[in-house]
Amino acid sequence: MRTLTRWHPMHEAMNQMVRRSAYGWSNQDSGERTMRLPIDAYSTDNEIIVTAALAGVMPENVEITVEGDNLTIKGEIPEALENVEYELKERYHGPFSRTLKLNTTIDVEHIEANFDGGVLTLTLPKSEEVRPKQIMVTSVNAK
Repeated sequence: MRTLTRWHPMHEAMNQMVRRSAYGWSNQDSGERTMRLPIDAYSTDNEIIVTAALAGVMPENVEITVEGDNLTIKGEIPEALENVEYELKERYHGPFSRTLKLNTTIDVEHIEANFDGGVLTLTLPKSEEVRPKQIMVTSVNAK
């Protein structure tokens, strides 16, 4: 049994606001709708680790760049099946992008990117200059 819902202009505005906040939509310069890729990130003394779930994306279709102090991850989640009438279609398909401003100097020559079970893990080693150093104290009056 179907029910009718009275349409109100505010409904569409609220729906758009929820979609933008839930997925972080953005329009790139081309006007194309792009999902803001959700990530997890943490830092240790020696590196920054960034992870992102990219189910269905092939590793060769992910572009990772470091330019200055910005890390950018871009790609596209493949389209859903064609010629299928979906009863429910909630997963996002299309371009995604995420740029992070790194607050520390990274050793770009030793960045690692791995895919495991649809999860992208980036290991960004901190430059030697910014890593914590332990200074040994010696006694001047040692006999």
